[in-house]
Amino acid sequence: MPLHVPLAPAPALRSVLTALGSPTAVREARTPSLRAAQGPATPELPLPVHVVDEITPAGVSATRLTGWRFLIHCGERAVAAAETRLTPDGWAFSHFFEGPYIASTERALRQAEAIQQPYQPRLLSFPRLYMLTLWLHGDCRADGAAGHPDATDILIPLAPAPPGIVSHLPHRVAELLPVLTLRATPAPLPPLPPVPPLLGSPA
Repeated sequence: MPLHVPLAPAPALRSVLTALGSPTAVREARTPSLRAAQGPATPELPLPVHVVDEITPAGVSATRLTGWRFLIHCGERAVAAAETRLTPDGWAFSHFFEGPYIASTERALRQAEAIQQPYQPRLLSFPRLYMLTLWLHGDCRADGAAGHPDATDILIPLAPAPPGIVSHLPHRVAELLPVLTLRATPAPLPPLPPVPPLLGSPA
């Protein structure tokens, strides 16, 4: 089933195209694959990046948009990604990067395309758990920059996933959030031992 990729803000896309067209920006990026790429590099598959700052026992309290991520393709494969961020002057290019999340994102998107239901793809980050997921939102007409995970949405953990979480195993939000809630909630401290009475004081 085709994914309904949300439209990125035009200034965000322009900022990435400008950076790709700048030899200095590409040369100074810590992305050997991008610097060594042969042929034109194009930004594709824009994904809004949402962050979960806190998980409560009732679920995700809120998400916030931190940027838009573009996969940079050269030929048939993604060689890097470009991150954009919102500034007081509007959307601006932030940086290029590469690493395991690039291939993992592509793999998760292929998984999503095989699901017999349309979804809007997003990225959802859980910084406290060092975890990034592909978030498949069921409302394909929604604004990709807004909203929060619904119980029936799907999360696909990207690799590397935290210990105990299987990467690329899709979960309904209602199934995965209780597990993440336990991981994100600090364990209660053990009770303090009783204080012995002072010498000479009544027992």
